[in-house]
Amino acid sequence: MTGKLKGTSFVFICVALWALIPVVARLGQQSLDNHQFLFWSSLVSFLVLISNAAISGKLPEVSGYSAKDWGVIIILGLLGTYIYYLFLYLGYARAEGLEVLVVQYSWPVLIVALSIWILKEKLTISKAVALALGFMGVVTVLTKGEFSQIHVSNPSVIALVGAGAFCFALFSVLSKKVTKEPIVVVSLYFLVALCASFLSMLFFSSFAWPTKAEIWPILLNGILVNGYSYIFWTKALQATEASYLAPFTFLTPILSAAYLVILFDEPLVIAYIFGLIMIVSGGLINSFNSNFKKEILK
Repeated sequence: MTGKLKGTSFVFICVALWALIPVVARLGQQSLDNHQFLFWSSLVSFLVLISNAAISGKLPEVSGYSAKDWGVIIILGLLGTYIYYLFLYLGYARAEGLEVLVVQYSWPVLIVALSIWILKEKLTISKAVALALGFMGVVTVLTKGEFSQIHVSNPSVIALVGAGAFCFALFSVLSKKVTKEPIVVVSLYFLVALCASFLSMLFFSSFAWPTKAEIWPILLNGILVNGYSYIFWTKALQATEASYLAPFTFLTPILSAAYLVILFDEPLVIAYIFGLIMIVSGGLINSFNSNFKKEILK
């Protein structure tokens, strides 16, 4: 099997798993709230990932981490595996799923903006188009196509989902400067989420055991969606170029939208479709442009 074929196979597995987030978030929060669901999911994810790190022989490198390294891991863990998922799970529990989905996937567009600001990357035409399409996509969904007014099922919750998307975009940009072993670092990110969600569960909610019906969504989320998917993604990146893989990831929100409509009878408002198309198109334009430039420079 060639590198590209292997990488493509792994990335399709990742897309199929990542698209399940709305499903497991809905099914796993029938009695649990977002603090409790995040705690149990993070526990499973941490155990899965730390076990793989130990089996691969990468775990001993943790002993060489400096105080600065741990500080970076804690900050990034809070941004990317705690705040992002805490608000995202809240969104899927309390707001219209397709509204949450579109706002959730504003993070690739936000990455473009933050990369210009933090990493001092140049604002190219493709990046400007991606930003414009992303902004228009979110506005289209929030107004349901009636641009004179905003129609949101739960404004405060949607705002928190947007804040979570910003945190994940910031996490993604800052992660570019992390050079440690990925499987070990991701394990520690989920350890941070586990500790933070345990504390927030005690302070803002209460300890609760999942029901029998919630156990399998928690296991699916912890083992596959937020567990092995990171391993498959790492293997995909090792097999071929990230620029080749990136466009495939934009299939995720489309597949998620299909899950929401089919499994939960979500109302398929035309504005949602246009909003999703705009955001996915913006990401694809930026991704393909980056890929094209790399090919030219070879």
